[in-house]
Amino acid sequence: MAKSNAAFMKPMNISSELSAVVGQGPMPRSEVVKKLWEYIRNNNLQDASNKRNINADAKLKAVFGGKDVVNMFEMTKLVSKHLS
Repeated sequence: MAKSNAAFMKPMNISSELSAVVGQGPMPRSEVVKKLWEYIRNNNLQDASNKRNINADAKLKAVFGGKDVVNMFEMTKLVSKHLS
């Protein structure tokens, strides 16, 4: 039986910019990512021609450091700055 990664499940504090997108924390990183993708899908922010890109709205732009378009791999790095 696989042992879960306790560090991955540890509740983290969320910045005010990120909490505007995913809700109030603290919550585990996995839950933050899940809620972030839920927000992206509900607001149709995934680029239609290149599914790896996320088109930021005003709330996500604050999380993404002012960038209009971010790829999903860069998104993880940018979101990490909003977790402590």
